[in-house]
Amino acid sequence: MSFHDMVSAADSFLWGWPLIILLFGTHIFMTFRTGFIQKDIFKAIKLSVTKDPDSEGDVSQFGALTTALSSTIGTGNIVGVGTAIAMGGPGSVLWMWLTGIFGIATKYAETLISVKYRVKSEDGSMIGGAMYALDRGLHARWLGIIFALLASVCAFGIGCTVQANAVAANFTENFGISPWIIAAILAALVALVIIGGIKSITRVSELLVPFMAVFYFIGCLVILVINRDVLGQAIAIIVKSAFTTRAASGGFVGSTIAITCRYGFARGLFSNESGMGSAPLVAASAQTRNPKRQALVSMTGTFWDTVVICLMTGLVLVSCIIKYEHIDGLSGNGAELTSKAFSMIPYIGLPILVVGLITFAFSTILGWYYYGERAAVYLFGEKIIMVYKVLWVAGVFFGSVLELNLVWDLADLLNGLMAIPNIIAVLLLSTVIAAETKKYSGSHIDDGDDTQIPVLKNARKGILG
Repeated sequence: MSFHDMVSAADSFLWGWPLIILLFGTHIFMTFRTGFIQKDIFKAIKLSVTKDPDSEGDVSQFGALTTALSSTIGTGNIVGVGTAIAMGGPGSVLWMWLTGIFGIATKYAETLISVKYRVKSEDGSMIGGAMYALDRGLHARWLGIIFALLASVCAFGIGCTVQANAVAANFTENFGISPWIIAAILAALVALVIIGGIKSITRVSELLVPFMAVFYFIGCLVILVINRDVLGQAIAIIVKSAFTTRAASGGFVGSTIAITCRYGFARGLFSNESGMGSAPLVAASAQTRNPKRQALVSMTGTFWDTVVICLMTGLVLVSCIIKYEHIDGLSGNGAELTSKAFSMIPYIGLPILVVGLITFAFSTILGWYYYGERAAVYLFGEKIIMVYKVLWVAGVFFGSVLELNLVWDLADLLNGLMAIPNIIAVLLLSTVIAAETKKYSGSHIDDGDDTQIPVLKNARKGILG
């Protein structure tokens, strides 16, 4: 067995039932532990567009949210949904949607502890994430180091090279442009944005994320209007297939309930990243008067990513499979299924898919850069920042032109492993999360946090510096 085969086997195992049980189990547990925090989703959406400029932090709450969304709203929302349907059948859309509903609680929980245990650098900038929650909250620095190592390395795969490859492949396939040209242009654009640090990334994200999300949402809505004659049938098939064994017929892949659950859960968990510990890395830099406010804002990311966008994609794909006879999920190829389904819609279908994939992938490169940088700074100090920028831009360039099957599988594996120490922090600090949730409930949501944010004197040197 080759190294790639071993990595692929380990990746398939980890992203099977082990992570499904760990992550979805945590989602359900934190839903109860936070008193069904999902009920506050509309309050959270309102807070996400409310500025809190007098509070400590580097960027606005909305800026932190859009930067996090720039990495979570990605190719998983389009191709990942297609893969779930192609491999697990239409019922996987419902299970994917449920991971979003319950995953809201875990995104809230991991963000709350990230903000609560954040620290200041000597220059006054905010630093936080799962590593600081593990370090300061649980006094388990070794686990924080493991999380940071995994995050800083896997960012090059899941958030850099494979995303750059997706952009280049789309331009080459649809416009015939050489991937080397795309590589040079994309690397230059990324360099221009990340050279300015978090504030530059946030400014771009605040402009790009709302545009790409609204554009894609409206496009899907138009397609659903076109397919309105089969929309009711699509919804019925999704719900029915989630709970019954369905044979391979009617354009859909045959699947058992277990397989349907597995692919729905796995793609949903991968898409919204709830429990991964990634989004809290940028949430910790937000201007917020208490941990709960930013946790509420951050949890809307899972709502928009999976509850809204993944559901819209699922409805588009299933309705297209029903409406157009020569589209089917029997090949098991999610990318092919998605491409065929969108291309069936005259004039608007393919542009929506192409623009969506390109903008989603580009924004993911920006968001994951910051995640990886923060993790690297925790380990090696601020001297690593410029080195990390150079390596990142190089990763974008070479990722655009190289075959990346091994890189994808390895990054996927490290991404899954990264969730384990983060979930340990969430579960072992669940009492703190529940207490903070209760403390700032009701009218107290506007109260300031009386906890002094410590200045970390070795922030410039890092834990291993």
